[in-house]
Amino acid sequence: MNIVNLAKHSISSRKSTLILTIFSISMSLLLLLSIERIRLDIKHSFANTISGTDLIVGARTGSAELLLQSIFRIGHANNTMSWHSYEKIQSIHGIKWTVPISLGDSHKGLSVIGTTADYFKYYKFANKQALSFAFGNRFEQSQQVVLGANVAKKLNYVVGDELVISHGTGNTSFHHHEKHPFRVIGILNPTGTPVDNGLHIPISDVELIHNKTIAHDEHHDHDHDHDHDHDHDHDHDHDHKNSQTTQPKQITAVLIGLKSPVLALQIQARINRNNEEPLSAILPKYTLKQIWQIVSPFEKTLILMSLSVLIVSLIGMLALILNTLSQRTKELTILRSVGAPPRYIFALICLETLFIVLISICVSIFTYFLLFTLLAPALQANFALTIQLSWLSASQMQLIGITLFLSLLLAMLPAFRAYQRVLSIGLSNK
Repeated sequence: MNIVNLAKHSISSRKSTLILTIFSISMSLLLLLSIERIRLDIKHSFANTISGTDLIVGARTGSAELLLQSIFRIGHANNTMSWHSYEKIQSIHGIKWTVPISLGDSHKGLSVIGTTADYFKYYKFANKQALSFAFGNRFEQSQQVVLGANVAKKLNYVVGDELVISHGTGNTSFHHHEKHPFRVIGILNPTGTPVDNGLHIPISDVELIHNKTIAHDEHHDHDHDHDHDHDHDHDHDHDHKNSQTTQPKQITAVLIGLKSPVLALQIQARINRNNEEPLSAILPKYTLKQIWQIVSPFEKTLILMSLSVLIVSLIGMLALILNTLSQRTKELTILRSVGAPPRYIFALICLETLFIVLISICVSIFTYFLLFTLLAPALQANFALTIQLSWLSASQMQLIGITLFLSLLLAMLPAFRAYQRVLSIGLSNK
């Protein structure tokens, strides 16, 4: 009988143990492939959080801190840069565009970003992909807000709704700007970046609402009467109507696009040497790589843990094959009696192992694509993680290759045991 057909019949005769073995290996390999896919997509999403921005400038601080604060909204900006410095940066030769960013406010624990309408034109993510609107449009005047996709979904906001912004970040809000409500004018499409979790307002409104807050607090501190309070609010409402061009005195950071990337290091050095105000200019792509290197040991640990689970499953398969050898003495004796050489038996055991692993690989790949097809929308909605449902990556194929190699390597032991057994059968027959 052909050795391939014999191997097929041999493993099919042990269906119960075969199913358990295939399930164990396929689930372990599925875990390994899934972790690798998520790792690659997180790395890709992280590296492509911001694209097309050549420099980010803020108050003097570490490069990682500045990037985390201005783009990921992580941490608190203890220092700010002046609007005067921003205007000087705008005048530097070689700068194509600038987008100021002001942080420090929030809405129900979500970050509020004060910026200009140019933000929606120049902010890019992934491979220089522009922001787009699911509903509405960008703000054009005061008291308008553009929501990230996750904000609208989480808080059930639609275009036309009104909301109140609070002073303070995260869940720590010190004052609610109730006298300056904002109307939702637009909702962005999902990007898989921190943009999805932000509320974007005109940067002129940041100064305006803070001035109102200060005036309101000073009114209470001086215990003004009710009539004067009414006149005071009226005066500020009047100021508001004429203050759409009001600019803040301080901002958190500036996103910069250059006419040529070649100028990046030159302009970075010039800004860092600024004598009037200590500033930091960083290269976002380079800084993103630095931050990822910090977490790389954790991802490697995760992969090693998954490999350990797979190896345990393969060792379980090895133990199963070794255990069945004692039950296959009659089968091996018949094969030897009909003239099968010891190397034939050796190859048969290796081929059986190969079939088991190949079936497990096919099951794991099928389950992998089915699982991520079903879970991709939930991962995008809840974790802003975009899963690439393309064919397996090179690293995933390498993991499958490692699985095949390890399984065949482990199969050598039971195959050699079977080889020795048929040799002893042959000698005893003589």
